[in-house]
Amino acid sequence: MYRIAGVIALAWLSVCCCAGQSGSETGTGETSNFRPQVHFSPQRNWTNDPNGLVYFDGEYHLFFQYNPFGDQWGHMSWGHAVSRDLLHWKELPVAIPEADGEMVFTGSVVVDEKNSSGLCHGGRACMVAVYTGDRSPATGHREVQDLAVSQDRGRTWTRYAGNPVLDLHKADFRDPSVTWNEEMQAWLMAVALPKERQVAFYRSPNLKEWTRLGTFGPDGATEGVWECPDLLRVATKDGRSRMWALKVGLNPGSLQGGSGEQYFLGSFDGRTFTRSSEAGSQGWTDYGKDSYCAISYNHLPTGERPTLLGWMSNWDYAKHLPTSPWRGQMTLARRVTLLRDRDGLALAQEPVIAGVRDGAGVAIAKALPGGDGAADLMKTVAPAELELKFDPADAKSFGVRIYSDAGHWTEVGFNRAGMRFYVDRTHSGLEVAKGFLTRTEAPLAAHRPFDLHLVIDRSSVEAFAQSGTISMTNLIFPPGGQIEVRLLREGGERTLKVTGRSWRLRSALRAAGSAE
Repeated sequence: MYRIAGVIALAWLSVCCCAGQSGSETGTGETSNFRPQVHFSPQRNWTNDPNGLVYFDGEYHLFFQYNPFGDQWGHMSWGHAVSRDLLHWKELPVAIPEADGEMVFTGSVVVDEKNSSGLCHGGRACMVAVYTGDRSPATGHREVQDLAVSQDRGRTWTRYAGNPVLDLHKADFRDPSVTWNEEMQAWLMAVALPKERQVAFYRSPNLKEWTRLGTFGPDGATEGVWECPDLLRVATKDGRSRMWALKVGLNPGSLQGGSGEQYFLGSFDGRTFTRSSEAGSQGWTDYGKDSYCAISYNHLPTGERPTLLGWMSNWDYAKHLPTSPWRGQMTLARRVTLLRDRDGLALAQEPVIAGVRDGAGVAIAKALPGGDGAADLMKTVAPAELELKFDPADAKSFGVRIYSDAGHWTEVGFNRAGMRFYVDRTHSGLEVAKGFLTRTEAPLAAHRPFDLHLVIDRSSVEAFAQSGTISMTNLIFPPGGQIEVRLLREGGERTLKVTGRSWRLRSALRAAGSAE
């Protein structure tokens, strides 16, 4: 077994994490104008997928793919941060480091309340990580599923002496999503067979011994490999209807190019997942360029809705992002519900953001007469939030333009003529790589409302539309943090009406709170 104490990890991290920094805009090496204020980013170095999302003993844990040695992908280990509200994060020492030629890839953390694994000490619940070990031995590369255990709320971890607990002797076999299944009274794993474009299901009584059940796929989008599966039960807001949702990462070949995520809605019979025949049973977790490998929280408090959190980037250009001394950040956490209406099925997402609102906000009521026009909505600095409801009358298109100066803006809107929702970042700022400055789109549902919820941070725009059934996340790198939001409309003869509210958001970096 391999053990690393928190104090040793902190010393190790302090030595190695300063290597590999990229260029910067200030003498200190910090591109602070791009540092997210209400999204998690590591203090320094590279991050990608979130891992092991779990709530335990009053804390939300965020583990994440992390390179302690620099700001490019490599030496994959699990970084670690904790929060009491999913907004104010305290970064802790590296949790599970690369060791003995094995990198620590994506996986889950569960709370073993009944000590089914036999790994918990003293009759107390412990945290068990189930993750992919990426090995490159002389006999050839392969990916296996390993365990590690923490007896002290995730601060230190011990690798299980019997690793691996699941080995198919395959080069591509990764990203276990493990949950406790009440109906089966067993642990349930969904794990990716990437090149087969399948998700395999396993069960275990003790997290150590796994029995193969069934598989799902190929289905939906299959151009790229499948990764980061997540099987979760989702209910309507009133709790009267529930379905299973299976979320799968795809890289490349997503709707907008590069990496992205699709979901399927259906049933799970204890062996495999079956997609529903209803309209809307397949969709995209996010229609933007920059949300990948979102996974759900385990062991949430009773009554709390399923909650997703993803990596805010795209493998098309992640290594080129113009930030230092860190590279990579996370989306906001999002509460998820099932929507069933005249347009069919959909997952609806609501960002967790109220905890950083600065006061009650400012009410908005605007009207634009027919034809092409514009009107001021708000002036502030990032981060900021905006909720709008449109009564579009006969306007052909409408939305908002978020200016950082006269020459740079990001446009978010509804194109009724083409029945598309869009975020256009072609004039947003830096073109960090070829093809970065682009427009992303999602189909509009015919009967859902024209509502818009925006969270604008220093280097991102998260947009939610049509009751949250469209989520669209895009990075932007504007020349400054000033924001001027203007209402736009095109065409039509009748008056377009807009109501809503705006908020200035407090930085979550200044009050992370105690997490000892």
